[in-house]
Amino acid sequence: MKVGPGKLVVFAYELYDEDGELLDASDEEAPFSFIFGEGSIIPGLEKGLEGMEPGEGREITVLPEEGYGPWNPKLVQRVPRERFAGGPDLEMGMSYTGRTESGNVVFFKVTDMDEETVEIDMNHPLAGKTLRFQVTVVDVMEPSGLDF
Repeated sequence: MKVGPGKLVVFAYELYDEDGELLDASDEEAPFSFIFGEGSIIPGLEKGLEGMEPGEGREITVLPEEGYGPWNPKLVQRVPRERFAGGPDLEMGMSYTGRTESGNVVFFKVTDMDEETVEIDMNHPLAGKTLRFQVTVVDVMEPSGLDF
């Protein structure tokens, strides 16, 4: 059976950045699974997996537009340091979660700070990056009777 719409796909992967640095990998004993076509993985990876069969391996290159999007300078903002009062001690380069005034959860990285302001970057850590996946399809099946 081939990878395609509506199929449960189980695959192992290693994820590298454009410099060849290993960023992430699936656990050998617990490969990643998803239902094809439901938008649960980045579009470029899903397109690259389409048509593969169990046991087949492939390198899939994903450009930012088909991955986590281009890096957006509008998602970098300076905010008053007092907005972080009562929260954890902030450290340069560290990632945190917070809530907007409307209650939405946001993820951000501290990129600069001084006595009065904190610069935060709300871009996904992989935004703007070309990604290279080494994938091996472990299994492809009908998802009937499974609840995800």
